[in-house]
Amino acid sequence: MSAESGRLQRENKTVGKMIALYCQHHHKPENGYLCSDCIELKAFCERRVERCVYGANKPVCSKCPIHCYKPAKREQVRQVMRWAGPRMLLHHPILAIRHLWEERRPLPPRPGKKFRKDSA
Repeated sequence: MSAESGRLQRENKTVGKMIALYCQHHHKPENGYLCSDCIELKAFCERRVERCVYGANKPVCSKCPIHCYKPAKREQVRQVMRWAGPRMLLHHPILAIRHLWEERRPLPPRPGKKFRKDSA
């Protein structure tokens, strides 16, 4: 496993833990882990990370100039992150600190954009 694919796996793990914290507090699922809506949200987030146009150089979603989430899902994820983010420091401190560190990385150049040479 490369360091870059490890970053993407860690991002999926972090989002999964945030969704789990949120779901356990707000929805209190019977199975003790996630309700069906949160399972769907987690799967959606994982698909988006896998299909990100930045690939291995993916920035954190909050800093990304390309909005690949549908507006309704984006608001749902934002709500989960706002609630679970501060609590991640208590429940999963290493993941939280790594996520905060990733936020500080500079934004990579937008993929697929090639520099156009002016024909003179």
